[in-house]
Amino acid sequence: MKAPRRIVFSSESAQLAKVREGVRDFLGGLGFAEEEEARIIMALDEACTNIIRHAHAGVVKSVRLEMTRLRNRLRFVLRDYGTPFQPPAIPVRNLKTIEPGGFGLLIIRTVFDHVDYAPQANGTRLTLEKLLP
Repeated sequence: MKAPRRIVFSSESAQLAKVREGVRDFLGGLGFAEEEEARIIMALDEACTNIIRHAHAGVVKSVRLEMTRLRNRLRFVLRDYGTPFQPPAIPVRNLKTIEPGGFGLLIIRTVFDHVDYAPQANGTRLTLEKLLP
């Protein structure tokens, strides 16, 4: 059983490589196929990118990612201190149009088995869970 891990990073795009590497290291040896590991990393990268672009909107603040292995699943908790996120206010992306961007939420919801956005007094707590293989 892996011990919980925490990555604290500033909300700058240059920090995303550090996050991806930390997640890759955490996922090692848990039995996921390489392709599934890549999807998990991509979805977490999308979530972090959304925080940087939208919640923090260019203001550099701290973001925390906690990764925990539970009995039959993994839990990832992202905590930001920007503008709280309200998922119902975000329109569903039309997959028939060819435009850049807007697929992050779809990717996140497709990769993870459980997605919970919890607006806080200051920011948002995003909990993502993935069943172990």
